Amino acid sequence: MTATAPDVPVLNNYRTVVSAFIDFLTVCIHTIIFERDIYPQTSFLTARKYNCPVKQSRHPQVCRWIQDAVAAVQAEMLKCTLSSTSLIIHAPAPSSEPLERYVFSTAAFPVVTPSDTLTIFTTNPPPTMDLPEQFRATITRLSSLSTTLKPLPKDCSFTLMVELRDDAEVDPPLSSVTPWIAAEPGLQKHRNESREGDQGQQEGLERKHGRDRGGVRTTPVRSLESGAFAMEMWIEEGKGKVIENKAV
Repeated sequence: MTATAPDVPVLNNYRTVVSAFIDFLTVCIHTIIFERDIYPQTSFLTARKYNCPVKQSRHPQVCRWIQDAVAAVQAEMLKCTLSSTSLIIHAPAPSSEPLERYVFSTAAFPVVTPSDTLTIFTTNPPPTMDLPEQFRATITRLSSLSTTLKPLPKDCSFTLMVELRDDAEVDPPLSSVTPWIAAEPGLQKHRNESREGDQGQQEGLERKHGRDRGGVRTTPVRSLESGAFAMEMWIEEGKGKVIENKAV
């Protein structure tokens, strides 16, 4: 199946790479919340993207939330500060613990200065003709989640989380004028903790990952690579989901 011309991106600079990712992320979010029954399936319509049928929520508030969330992701990606974006499905209140985490790793994306986001790539012109096919294959894989993942409880919620690159000069986008807040400790990539020696002296910093990272079961979805566009996607199932399913 040949992709239609509008679906074939020309990724000749960093901004077009980010734009292609944001379009793809938006489609994936709608697909995931449909397949995982976060909202009634009757509230979705069928559209077409990447020359294949996709699901899209038709609830104005849901669409607005997704639009604002991915726009915030795009703003940070244009600063080259992010290593990954995750969609996290939480259990119903009061626990609200993470049950599933859908990770979009963009750590392999190019890193450019903010002033060079529109600069044309001069080395290894990206072959992008097959990228829509890779997008389509990923969406098809996500559309079969109901057959590979165990059901979720009713009234789950979801949110979007971003992770920063490990570069020392990257600062968290946390302030009164940004839409981001710090993730709960269990989902933090790592935190630094000082250790004390026998005499009470601090021996240095120990890095610890949050207890909810990695989950207890990981399902690879797909690696996508086409020129400057290189990312991986996988699903992590949390401890709370596995324990609940065992108890049923």
